[in-house]
Formats: sequence, C-alpha cells, structure tokens
Amino acid sequence: MSAVSELISRNEMSKTQFVKDLHEGERVDDLFLVKSSRLAETRAGKPYLQLSVMDRSGEINGPIWERAEELAPHCQSGSFIRLQGLVQSYRQQLQLKIDSLQPWPREEVCFADFVPSCSKDREEMAGQLQELVRSVDNPFLRKLLRRFMKREPMWQRFQESPAAKGIHHAYLGGLLEHSLSVAVLADTISTHYAGVDRSLLIAGALLHDVGKVEELEMDLALIDYTPRGRLKGHLVMGSEMVAGEAARIKDFPTELLEQLQHLILSHHGRQDFGSPIVPMTIEAFLLSFLDDLDAKMNLMEQLRTKMTDSGLQWTEYQRSLERFLYLSPIPVEEERSEKPERQVASAGRQQTLF
Repeated sequence: MSAVSELISRNEMSKTQFVKDLHEGERVDDLFLVKSSRLAETRAGKPYLQLSVMDRSGEINGPIWERAEELAPHCQSGSFIRLQGLVQSYRQQLQLKIDSLQPWPREEVCFADFVPSCSKDREEMAGQLQELVRSVDNPFLRKLLRRFMKREPMWQRFQESPAAKGIHHAYLGGLLEHSLSVAVLADTISTHYAGVDRSLLIAGALLHDVGKVEELEMDLALIDYTPRGRLKGHLVMGSEMVAGEAARIKDFPTELLEQLQHLILSHHGRQDFGSPIVPMTIEAFLLSFLDDLDAKMNLMEQLRTKMTDSGLQWTEYQRSLERFLYLSPIPVEEERSEKPERQVASAGRQQTLF
C-alpha cells in the first residue's frame, strides 16, 4: 500500500461541512486543510492574511483581518485548522468571512475528507487500461507497456498519481484517468485516418505523461513539483524512463523507440508550451491534439460539477483558456447513471467516427 493510501485508510475525526455544499449566509465551524496563505497589507498599512483552505470537494478563500501576524504561523500550507466564520459572496464568488481559527492536530484528522480523488472507479479504469495494453499488436510496444503497467511499484504509482499540479486531473488517480481517456480517444480515431500506426499511437497515449510519477509529489491534497521534476520536466523524464525500460527488452528496435520518444517529447504541441520539439509524425499530431482535448474537457467537467444553478451560465474568466465559458451543470441523472464499459476493438475492426 502506498503512503497516500495508508493516510486515507485512517479513520479519525470526520468533517460535516464540505466546500462544494456551502451556501451564502451559512455559518461554518469545521476542519479545513490550508492550501496557501499570504501576509499582505491594506492601503492603510494594516497587515491581513489572505487564506485559501480546501477539502476533497474544493477550495475557498477568505481574508483574516484581525490578529493576522499572530495567526500566520498556524496557517502554513499543509496545516489543518478548525475555523469559524460566515460564507459570503464577493464578486460573484463565495468566500469566507473568518471570525476565528485554531490549529488542529494532524493525528485527529480523517485524511479521506481532504484528498481529492477521481470520481470514476479506479479499479475499473485499471482493467480497461490493461485491456488496451493487451490489444496492442506490436510485441515490443506491448512488452514495454507491461513493464510500466504490470510491475510494482510503478503500476501502483501510475494509478495514484495526479496528472497535473492544477487545471486538469489534479487529484488522486488523475494520471490513470487522463491516460486512459486519451488512449480510448486514440483507439477510436486510429482507423479513421489512413496510415496511422495504432500500436504506436496507443503506446504514446498511455505513456505520454508517465514522467509525472517522478515530476509530481502529492501530500494529501497538496500537489507540488519534486526538485528533479522542476529541473527536467515530465516530457524529458518520461522519454528517459521509456528508453531505460526499452533497453531491458532484447532487440527493441531503435527507430521504434525514437518514434515513441518523439510522441512523448512533442505532445505539448508547441515549444512555447514546453515541448522540446514540435509534432512531426501522424501519431504525434494526433496525440498532441487528443491530449489537449482531454485536458480541456476535464477542466470544463470540473467547472460544470461545481455549478448549482440550472441552465446555461457564464463562468468566471478562465486564465488557462483565456476566455469565459458558457456552460450548464452536469445533469444529476447523468452523474448518477452507470456509464457503460468502453469496448476496446481489435485493430481493423474499430468503427470509424463518421
């Protein structure tokens, strides 16, 4: 069992008020995890503390106007606090008017209340991913995928890692969910365009973000870069990891490895988006667009999940997309209904999109 799983399995004091359920005018008295805090000054020179707290359902901000310097040491990122206050609306967003807070012992917290996790069944997703691995025709790529998707501790880490520090799939199981989703999209589109190497595209989809198991670390809900991850980045690290495992497979073709590394190194699409090189093959082009599509759809899904009013409505300005979005909440019946299992078709039998 991983460190994250061990923390979640503990059974301590549970929360009763979660961020996503808070409403304007509601009094709050509960435990929260400090995501960030910053001491600042008003125009008059009075210190105040800008606080951001969270639980597994979301995060909420709130300023502390009194005793800011005294309370700041108790509000370090990763600390647990019990706070009392009032939920208010400010610039069309909910925030807390904090009256008081106290530090709370870590050993008296139920960690499962604070770790955001993938809403989908991770065991089911893992099974779907393994089915995709089995469907890869190229024996070298299939062996390579099994070195990542079968062997421990890598497979466990892959299932639990987040896919990003923020924006999309930034939660426990996010890497598994994102990689599987991109691979399913790749499988769907692989026979629509002539000359696509399905095995290479599926392998690239499943391994394009594998470097994130080394790039990111997760302490409860707080995701941050490892020193190595910040210095090198997951594209370079993932390419190195794939090369290292391919070297352990007898007679692994050099050109095939270079093609796969190209998919990993170019999947951000543009050099100003962090790719050392731009996509230069059919599979690299497809992977880059599918990765971007899945990330953006996950961002929209998260926004839609938080909406409480019915009908289409404008979101706040989304800096990552450089636009406002006009969205409606996900219907309750759609959230609750069981989604049919995706079927992985054998190469050559996949239906086209049109």
